[in-house]
Amino acid sequence: MDGLKETVVIWGAELRRAVRSGRAMVLLGLYSMFSALVLLVVGWLASEVRAAVNARLAEAGAGGEEASARIAEEMRKGVLGFLTSNDTAMIEALAQVPVEVLLVFKITLFFLPAYVALMGFDQLSGEVGPRSIRYLTVRARRSSVLLGKFLSQASMLLGLVLIIDLAVFIYARIANPDFGFAAMSLNLLKFWLAAIVFSLSYVALTTLCSALFRAPAVSLVFNFIMLFVFWLMDTVGRAVGEESVLHFLRYLSPSYYAGNLLHPGLAQFGASGAAYAAFATLFIMCAYVTLRARDL
Repeated sequence: MDGLKETVVIWGAELRRAVRSGRAMVLLGLYSMFSALVLLVVGWLASEVRAAVNARLAEAGAGGEEASARIAEEMRKGVLGFLTSNDTAMIEALAQVPVEVLLVFKITLFFLPAYVALMGFDQLSGEVGPRSIRYLTVRARRSSVLLGKFLSQASMLLGLVLIIDLAVFIYARIANPDFGFAAMSLNLLKFWLAAIVFSLSYVALTTLCSALFRAPAVSLVFNFIMLFVFWLMDTVGRAVGEESVLHFLRYLSPSYYAGNLLHPGLAQFGASGAAYAAFATLFIMCAYVTLRARDL
């Protein structure tokens, strides 16, 4: 059996096993509860702000609904400007998307790497530790085993993210009558694609961490350490001035490139996508070198 067929067979078997396991439902429940909590909090804050603005306008006796609508639009533009770093093209492209969706997307994107780590920290270490992986490696190449397990986790994540994004957009459609079906469908595809491009590099990182250690618990802890290191590099790189050499640290963190994943410009989106593809390739290659050198 050649490498491609081996990869497809392992991919399919691992995906079926993952879907049938209780973990898939637990992960879906965890992700959905977190997204629902964020959505409810953001929606509550938005309604409180609108109520406070309307109360102030009523006290001042100004403009009624027209003034309220104008202030709400100005606040919306301010929030969009903050979320998009005042990028005019992105503000125009996201003009039809409810602010609640953007805030939920930004917040969940921050926690998505941790979710990915919880999802697949034992994809290799869970079998390397008890040495059950040797039953696979005597029948298939180690590269096929590695890619099959990586694709299995990526496929399950793809489905889970689509389910949650669909639920968020349906809520936004119900809560915002002006958010039409065509705009909802187009932006759902855009947001889902952005989340997948963003998360694939972290799936590859999880694969690497799982290949490095025999104990799943150690793989999980090391994965979280790596996520913190990448977050710290991005934060420090953004905080220091451009004259500092530490400014270049942000380019070594995957999270730095998330800003343009919703950009309407093909060049900007393509640059971010290429960066995440490069990180994913690097992590997978390191995982393969580790697995190839390991005594299974």
